[in-house]
Amino acid sequence: MMHKKKNIAIIGLGVTKFGELFNQSYDDLVQDAALQATQDAGIGLDEIQAGWLSTAFPEIGVFKGRSGMDLVEPLNLYGIPVTRVSNFCASGADSIRNAANALAAGECDVAMALGVEKLRDRAPQDSIVKMMVELSHPFYQKGFTAAGTFAIYAKRIMHEFGVTNEDIAGVSVKNHYHGTLNDKAHHRIACSLEQVLKSPMVADPLTVMDSCPTTDGAACVIMVRGEDVDKAKHNPIYIDGVGLSVSTGWDLPFFDPKHDFLSFQATKDAAKMAYGQAGITKPLDEIDLVEVHDCFSIVELLTYEDLGLCNAGEAKDMIRGKSTQLGGEIPVNVSGGLLSCGHPVGATGVRMVVEVANQLRGNGGDRQVGGAKRGITHNIGGPGAIASVIVLNKEN
Repeated sequence: MMHKKKNIAIIGLGVTKFGELFNQSYDDLVQDAALQATQDAGIGLDEIQAGWLSTAFPEIGVFKGRSGMDLVEPLNLYGIPVTRVSNFCASGADSIRNAANALAAGECDVAMALGVEKLRDRAPQDSIVKMMVELSHPFYQKGFTAAGTFAIYAKRIMHEFGVTNEDIAGVSVKNHYHGTLNDKAHHRIACSLEQVLKSPMVADPLTVMDSCPTTDGAACVIMVRGEDVDKAKHNPIYIDGVGLSVSTGWDLPFFDPKHDFLSFQATKDAAKMAYGQAGITKPLDEIDLVEVHDCFSIVELLTYEDLGLCNAGEAKDMIRGKSTQLGGEIPVNVSGGLLSCGHPVGATGVRMVVEVANQLRGNGGDRQVGGAKRGITHNIGGPGAIASVIVLNKEN
């Protein structure tokens, strides 16, 4: 097990507007997020000693983010180590993990983790779907889509636990409502259950409104060791635990006869690591809010169970009882989630950490979770293969 990260503090937060940002370049987004974060931390860019750039898919974006150079150039960070991180949808969270490890090892005193993706400049025919068809495992090639992958899980959980189309659509309704309260979200329009159910089918039972949009955006955090926090200057949020797991490969779990298609082992493994570091034994009682990877509505429902927020088969009860809505027992995706914020892949994991950190600071605005002291973020990527869980705490 990795050592506890409680000696690592986040002191600076920055996030751009997410959306179709045709008027902003990749470099513009980097500068926007980084300058917000350094200003929040009360430091200059010249005080950054190491950086991690999260861009998952430069080849289907604007061909930027292929190396750390693309963080150095727009910010004039020459002469320091900067590393590009790519780990599917867990890329942003992994950049934070790497920065935390470097700080804990004493390799630097001030670290930046910045995630950015510019996906809207490419037509859909040149986007992630084309990449999967042309470059992924030959057993998949034609017909493999993210929606199709998660639809299999949806069908299975419906059969096994009585989850309904209305339960799945309810996640979208909740998160789109939350998105109306977030001025940085891609979509800020509430929707009804009927609108979600009647939107065009993508992969049965998942509709267009059960699916997150393709988005541009960037997010950034500045991190130091806990002993270097200046309480008079900083408003720190501490990292209690970080878990990252690559639990399957391209050919799994689809060809694993033991896999039940009711959960993601990667999420369970990452949560076990992070919870172990943070000393969490009863997640529902010890966590105040959660940002989960709702790339499709069904993933949020599955993640309730994988994170231990409820027992197997009980996710539907949480959405029916509105316990994961703002004001509920354990608010989930009060930012609007990926369904409303969108999913600039390299930026999403960092954006989630910015959201939870702002909540713990009491800066959630209209979507503030009352009395929030501890929160977690979750990302899952690839064919459910890679997952990250980060635990954040208001207190060290």
